[in-house]
Amino acid sequence: MLLQENLLRDEGSPYLRQHGDNPVHWRAWSPAALAEAMRLDRPILLSVGYAACHWCHVMAHESFENAEVAEVMNRLFVNIKVDREERPDIDQIYMAALASMGEQGGWPLTMFLTPDARPFWGGTYFPREARYGRPGFIQVLNAVDAAWRGKRASILQSAGELAEHVSKRLGGSSAPGQISIETARTLASGIYDMIDRDLGGLRGAPKFPNAPFMQTLWLSWLRSDNQDHRDAVTDSLQHMLAGGIYDHVGGGLARYSTDAQWLVPHFEKMLYDNAQLVRQANWAYAATGNQLFRVRIEDTITWLLREMLLPGGTFASSLDADSEGEEGLFYTWTASSIRALLGADSAIFFKYFTITKPDGWEGDPIIHQTAAQAQESAGDRELVSGLTRRLLAAREKRIRPGRDDKALTDWNGLAIVALAEAGRSLDRNDWVAAAAAAFDAICASASPEGRLPHSSLGEKRLYPALSSDYAAMINAAISLFEATRDASYLDHGAHFLQMLESWHADAGNTGHYLTASDSADVPMRIRGDIDEAIPSATSQIIEAMVRLANTTGDLALQQRAWTIAEHAAGRIQSQQYGQAGIVNACVLALQPSKLIVVEDPAKPSLVSVANRNPDPRRVDIFATLAGDTEHARLPGDALPDTKKAGAYLCTGLICLPVISDPAKLEEALRRR
Repeated sequence: MLLQENLLRDEGSPYLRQHGDNPVHWRAWSPAALAEAMRLDRPILLSVGYAACHWCHVMAHESFENAEVAEVMNRLFVNIKVDREERPDIDQIYMAALASMGEQGGWPLTMFLTPDARPFWGGTYFPREARYGRPGFIQVLNAVDAAWRGKRASILQSAGELAEHVSKRLGGSSAPGQISIETARTLASGIYDMIDRDLGGLRGAPKFPNAPFMQTLWLSWLRSDNQDHRDAVTDSLQHMLAGGIYDHVGGGLARYSTDAQWLVPHFEKMLYDNAQLVRQANWAYAATGNQLFRVRIEDTITWLLREMLLPGGTFASSLDADSEGEEGLFYTWTASSIRALLGADSAIFFKYFTITKPDGWEGDPIIHQTAAQAQESAGDRELVSGLTRRLLAAREKRIRPGRDDKALTDWNGLAIVALAEAGRSLDRNDWVAAAAAAFDAICASASPEGRLPHSSLGEKRLYPALSSDYAAMINAAISLFEATRDASYLDHGAHFLQMLESWHADAGNTGHYLTASDSADVPMRIRGDIDEAIPSATSQIIEAMVRLANTTGDLALQQRAWTIAEHAAGRIQSQQYGQAGIVNACVLALQPSKLIVVEDPAKPSLVSVANRNPDPRRVDIFATLAGDTEHARLPGDALPDTKKAGAYLCTGLICLPVISDPAKLEEALRRR
């Protein structure tokens, strides 16, 4: 029997709840929804989006809230709504299917599936009435229904072939590949050739931060002292952090800019973008001393703690681009409104900031800076902050964009790493404490069996976790161990590794699947090799295993990480640009670096050098004079001398002679 109702009102995803009052008889993706399609022998209409997606909201208002459209959907299809952030496994499968059809991907993703969930046709946004060169949505629905009724046998055959193709592409195995520095060098060179030399980022528009590519270039500089690759990263960051894509009033980076100048953002703010920004800006500040990076780190974390912190200590997923039905309305200003608010001080404001209303932008002007203004404002931080705080106080009275309050475990793991590392570098124990609180909250959300959820909303939990969740939390545990010296974090990391191996390892022990082995509602198990806005699940797993093995000195885990890296390298040999994260992680497996510092905690001259010289290739272990060395083992299971202060810097199995002079340690850490 068909349930004639919308079942999304009580879901654990704010995005799904947003559609809970639609006249469409929506179901969340679940075994029950899939069984309903089989029982009714109806095709599935799958709609994938997320809370901060502008065009998802547009299609919802135009079609899903419309009774006429809903009547057609309800009569012809079983309608399933997916939050891509809550179910990235489902999203990746059907996005790959769309790409295999030769179509451009994006969100909302609109796919038509056979009753057994195999894709046979799809697209992205469809307007209710035909325009933009796209057919109207009711027209699409009727055409798909006619094809299903008239050409069912052909559709089933092609859907089966497409599903098999996607399964092999996303979930297949391969022989081990070669892990080499040459592979990383070639990738870095290719990425550098795509860099916009004038504006930073990749050439053209729209412009995205693309953290995995930036990390490839940064690792290339660390490895080879290629200054051009370092400058490509720092220049790109400076352009982003001066542009309209950065929120100069409240802090935080928007998802992307619609133009090539970083001027007009798509105003949604994502947790993962800002976590990765903080981490990479921290590297850039350590390497250059440019105060702009420090200021943006401080302001972004201030925004994170002010606007994204949830009551339990974790962080929300995103802020919408829209408020009051208009994109960017919350963030934009007219010159007259700024003058009315700041009075005589507005002249000072316009010395440090520019507002621009570009052609094609329908909203109010956007605040941004020239390169010179960005540097000058960083130098005059207190003066400028006094002005922006006044604008922020006024802005807080506006109607706010919606916030997606679900806490995603993997995205929180990225934020924890960023807070712990920046807290160490800039001597901000409060940031480290915030990272620890988020970590504790995620651990507290585990099931009685010790398994993590992928998503939490209040008391609701979405189990089981994905492989990316365990990997991100292992990396978070190691970063907190480095920041606090609390060895219990390593115990947590070992537990997360056990869960990862128990529920996600493949039959040949050559890698992992994104979904757990007891996930009952996935049409196929995929590996998670492809980077999106964040590095892929596979790359995070390799990084986590390498770092945990390096920290603990576990040789068996080191070999396990190497095996996984080899097989991942074999799977991506022909498509490395989409899997830069795996190449980056393989570099860590090739050249793991470890620093052990022994000194008096009351006189941390060597520790402070390590803290202000972050290096993503390195794990740092701090021991006290005459203290316990259980977690401070050198390669070959040797122990450092705890009778006198010293630093032991090792790459692979090779260690430099012990360093006791802070200046010489600084030189060693900065040497490529």
